[in-house]
Amino acid sequence: MPLPNPDAFDFLTTRRSRPAKTLAMPVPSAEELMPLLQAAARTPDHGKLEPWRFIVIEKPAMARLADVAQKRGAALGLESDQIDKGRGQFDQGHLAVAVIEVQKPSEKIPALEQTYSAGCVCLALLNAALASGWGANWLSGWPSHDRGFMQDALGLADHERIAGFVHIGTETSAPPDRPRPDLHDITTWVRA
Repeated sequence: MPLPNPDAFDFLTTRRSRPAKTLAMPVPSAEELMPLLQAAARTPDHGKLEPWRFIVIEKPAMARLADVAQKRGAALGLESDQIDKGRGQFDQGHLAVAVIEVQKPSEKIPALEQTYSAGCVCLALLNAALASGWGANWLSGWPSHDRGFMQDALGLADHERIAGFVHIGTETSAPPDRPRPDLHDITTWVRA
């Protein structure tokens, strides 16, 4: 018989991201953040490639990233509301971890599996932060998909891209739960 962990299962079935705009100071110190990064680094990683890395973005750097988003949005010809939304997560943020997908050459591990692993790191970091009592949210948005932003804001190489920004801080308000999918609508059983 399996040995259940009811507390872990309860956390997973009730976890809820906190809107980034509701996260405030204080944020984790470097010493408090390192165990969260360690937990995220335990993500499934076919072939042990470690196709990801972390960039910790502290408050002083947020203003610079917001300005880069503003300039990139204008260069891309985006509408002002899109630009405002792109820069908003940095204007409002106090601490974020950029999870960077690092594609590594491999004859055995397809690039898509490396992408999946980087996405898993984002979720693992989000859950580690929430389980530790912090508020957290995984954001992306157009800046995370814009090569110019990746290079200008974070100095990423051509084989790297942003998997997500995980914002971490003190929760100021608990969000209501949102509707969840009906499992009967999204589950197929193959029995023969």
